[in-house]
Amino acid sequence: MSSQLTIALAGNPNCGKTTIFNNLTGARQKVGNWPGVTVEKKEGILKYKNQTLKIVDLPGTYSLTPFSIEEITARDFILNESPDIVVNIIDASNLERSLFLAIQILELGRPALFVLNMADVAEANGIKIDEKKLSRLLGLPVVFTVGNKNKGIDSLIQAAIDEIFRFEKGKQSRDIRYSQEMETCISKVETEIIEYNIVIEGLLRWNAIKILEDDKIVKERLETAAGSDAKKVFDVAQECRARIWDLFEDDFEIVLTDDRYGVIAGIVKETVSNLARKRIDMSRNIDLVLTDRFFGLPVFVFFIWAMFQLTFSLGAYPMEWIEVGVSSLSGIIDNLMPPSMVKDLLLNGIIAGIGSVVIFLPNILILFFCIALFEDTGYMARAAFLMDRVMHTSGLHGKSFIPMLMGFGCNVPAIMATRTLESPKDRILTILMTPFMSCSARLPVYIVLAGSFFADKAGTVIFILYFAGILIAILSGRLLRTLFFKGEEAPFIMELPPYRMPMLKSLLIHMWDRSKMFLKKMGGVILIGSIIIWALSSFPKTTSYSMDYEGQKDTIKAVYVQKKANTENQEIHILDTLLIQELNGIENKKEQEQVSKSYIGMIGKGLTPFFEPIGIGWQASVALVTGFVAKEVVVSTMGVLYGVGNDGGDALEKALKQSGMTALEALSMMVFVLLYVPCFATIIAISRETAAKWACFNVIYTTMVAWGMSFLVYRTGMILGFG
Repeated sequence: MSSQLTIALAGNPNCGKTTIFNNLTGARQKVGNWPGVTVEKKEGILKYKNQTLKIVDLPGTYSLTPFSIEEITARDFILNESPDIVVNIIDASNLERSLFLAIQILELGRPALFVLNMADVAEANGIKIDEKKLSRLLGLPVVFTVGNKNKGIDSLIQAAIDEIFRFEKGKQSRDIRYSQEMETCISKVETEIIEYNIVIEGLLRWNAIKILEDDKIVKERLETAAGSDAKKVFDVAQECRARIWDLFEDDFEIVLTDDRYGVIAGIVKETVSNLARKRIDMSRNIDLVLTDRFFGLPVFVFFIWAMFQLTFSLGAYPMEWIEVGVSSLSGIIDNLMPPSMVKDLLLNGIIAGIGSVVIFLPNILILFFCIALFEDTGYMARAAFLMDRVMHTSGLHGKSFIPMLMGFGCNVPAIMATRTLESPKDRILTILMTPFMSCSARLPVYIVLAGSFFADKAGTVIFILYFAGILIAILSGRLLRTLFFKGEEAPFIMELPPYRMPMLKSLLIHMWDRSKMFLKKMGGVILIGSIIIWALSSFPKTTSYSMDYEGQKDTIKAVYVQKKANTENQEIHILDTLLIQELNGIENKKEQEQVSKSYIGMIGKGLTPFFEPIGIGWQASVALVTGFVAKEVVVSTMGVLYGVGNDGGDALEKALKQSGMTALEALSMMVFVLLYVPCFATIIAISRETAAKWACFNVIYTTMVAWGMSFLVYRTGMILGFG
C-alpha cells in the first residue's frame, strides 16, 4: 500500500460533506447550507497512524451526468486522478435522494465507501437504517457519522483504508443491474467495444452506459481511442436507443433514470424502517410561515432590515472605543514628534487613512455574523425560494439570488458562486447583476454619510440602500435579458434543507474568515492608497493663499490678550477655549485651501463637470475615483482630504458638515457608491468567469446607472426643496 493515499469526498449538497472534510483536515472551509457552495475541489492532509492521507473535497452534486460545472469537476477527478477511494457522504435522513449519486459512483467501478451522515437527524425523524444489510446489498462498507459532532470520523478513516487494501488484494466492485431491456443494450455496446479491441479509460460497463446515454465527453474519448471503429459502436448504441424509444416512448436516459430509482426504491425498502414519529416536523411548520407566498417576503424584508439596524446600532459602541484608540495614537505621535514631513505622513496620511476605515471593523464583523447565521440555519435557501417569483422578472430563477445575496459580503466569491448555475446565459446575467448588491466594503461609506446626516434614521437609510441595490439589479437583469440574453428560462428546483441549530464556533469561523479580507486590505491597498492620496494632497508645497492666515491668527491672539486682561481669573479658561476653537478654524480653512490647490485638488476640479450635476463636490469625487481600487479607500481618501489625522473620532463627520455638504448631497453620493463600477478585484473576477468584453461592459454600464440614479435622486430632492 502506498505511503500516501488519496481519499475523495463526494456527496449531495447539504449532506455535511465539507463539515467532515473540516473534521478530517482541520482546514477552515466554507460550510454553507444551500446547494453548490463547494464549487472547486479543496485539499487537506491527514496523518493517521503510519499513513499520510490526502483528502479531496469534491463539489457537491446530485449526479455525475456532466451538465453542470460541479458534475464535470467531480467526475473528471474520479476518472482522471484515480483516487484510492471515493467516500460518498450520504444524508441518512434522506437516503432515497442521496442514493442516486451513490449508484453512479458504484458504476464507476472504483473503491468506494458509503458514509451515512447526520445519523442523529435520521434517528430523530424516526428513520432506522440497517447498515449491515445495506453494505451486503451494495458490496461495500457502510459507516454512520454525525459530522457536526465529530462522531464516527475514526471509523470512517479506518473503513476507507481497509477497503483500499481489499481492492489491492483483488476485490471487485459489484455491478448494479437494471431491467432486461437495459441490460441487453449495455451488453451489446460492451461487445462492440471488446470486438474492436478499443482501449478506453474507465470501466467497460460504465463506458457502455455513458455511450448509450449519449455522453459527449465519453464519445469524444472513444473517437480518439478508436478512430473510425468508434462509429460502429455508436451505430449499435443508436439502434439500442431507438429500440428503447419504441418500447417506452422515452429517451434512454429517462428510462435508465427510472431504472436507477427502481433499484434505489428496492434498496430503501430492504434497509430502511420508518418508525412512528413522536416529534413534530419543525422545519415544515416553520416553513408554513417563512415560505408563505403572502407572509414570506415581508418576513424576509424584516430580517434584512433587522440585520442592518443591528449592524449600525450594535456596532456603534465598539466603533467609539476604536475611535478613541485612533485619536489617542494620533495625540501621542503629535506630542512626541517634532514638525516634519514624516510626522505629517504618519498623522495625515497613514493614520488618517487607515484610522478612518479600521473603526468600521465591528460593523463588518456583525454583518458577516448575520449572513453566516442565515446560511447555517438553512434560511438562505428559503430566501432563494421566496425570491423565485421576483427573479422571474429578470428572466432568472431563485437559485440566482443566492450568489447575489452572497454579494452583501463580497462580490468576488459571489461571482464565483454563479458556477452552480447550469445555463451559461443565466451565469453571465447573474454576474452582471451581482455588483449592484452592496458589498461590505461599501458599508463604511454608508455609515459615515448616513451617521453624519441622518442620525437615528441611519440604519433605515442603509437598509433602503441595500434594498434599492436588489431592486435595481433585478430591473437591470430584465433589461439585459431583453437586449443580450434572449431565450427560454431555466426551470428552478431548489432543495429546502431542514433548519438546523447553528454552532457558535462555525458562525465565528465564517465571520472571521471573511473579515480577514477586510483586515488584509488595511496593510495593502488602503495603506498604499492613503500614502498616495496624502502625497497628492500635500504637494506642491508652494501655495499662494487667498489671505494671510498667519496674520489673522496673530490678530485674534492680540484681541484675546486684551480680553483676558479685563476678565476675572475664573473666566479666563473660557476665553482660552474660545481662542483655541477660532485658531483651529482658521488652520482648517488654510489646510482646505492648500488641499484645493494641490495636485489632488486639480484632479478633483477636473472631475467637477461630471460630478457637479449630481451634487458631489471635488473632494468626494476624488474619493469615488480612488474607490475603483477598493471601496474602503473612499473613506480613507476622505479622511486624508479632510485632514482628520489628529482630531477626535467624529472629526470626519464634523469636517463633512463644515465643508457644506448637505443631506441630499450625501444621499446622492451614497446612491452613486451603491451602484457605480465595482472594485478592481471584482472586475478581474468578472473577466475570468465570463470574458473581458463583459468586464468592460460592466464598468461602463454600472457607472452609467450610478450617475443616472444619483442625478434622479439629487434633482428630485432639489425640486422638492430638500437641497
